[in-house]
Amino acid sequence: MSQTSFENNSLKADSLKNDSLKSSKSKVRRGAKRASYDKQTILDILDQSLMCHVAQSIDGQPFVVPTCHWREGDYFYWHGLASARNVKNSLAQPVCINVTHLDALVMARSAMHHSVNYRSVTLFGIPEAVTDPTEKTRHLKLFLDKVSPGRWETLRPVTEQELNATGLVRIPINEASAKIRAEGPVDDEADSEWPVWAGLIPLNKQWRGGIQDPEQNTSYKEPKRPNAF
Repeated sequence: MSQTSFENNSLKADSLKNDSLKSSKSKVRRGAKRASYDKQTILDILDQSLMCHVAQSIDGQPFVVPTCHWREGDYFYWHGLASARNVKNSLAQPVCINVTHLDALVMARSAMHHSVNYRSVTLFGIPEAVTDPTEKTRHLKLFLDKVSPGRWETLRPVTEQELNATGLVRIPINEASAKIRAEGPVDDEADSEWPVWAGLIPLNKQWRGGIQDPEQNTSYKEPKRPNAF
């Protein structure tokens, strides 16, 4: 069976493409053959995801916080309550951020060789705050446009109180790596004829139809769905 038949997406790990996002921190040491430092590959994975996990250390205690994210140019953004740990306590402190897409289960002929196909990105940086009210509002619109294109214009305008209560931070996308697995099972040659099913079980992700708030008495047009998961 050809490798092509097993591929769940067109992304390939290729650490020789473009090392511009490679650094001593972002260099992949385990599974290096699946690493990519190609900037466009990394940006595509980030843009195709809605959620990330922000890892930080506060007074020696590690924390990992899931949150939604978006990107503009060479900056990676997230937001939260101004007092939230991954906003207030992340300023001027190093963070590590991960985004992962699960694409398929890899079913092998032995327990040892079972795996998953995935696309992931790990970023490193020191967050900085975005505090200008106009810029914060513009970025909240960018975020909502990622969640549901065109929805911002239909909503009740953001209030000054809401804007003040919202913290917005960003890191430059200049230290990052991707890891990608997009292939079938890699079994021991001696197991090739073992009598058990082997192959891929792809994960098909799609957004379902909307369920309107039952407290609404009027039927409204459903919002657009994102191109990210």
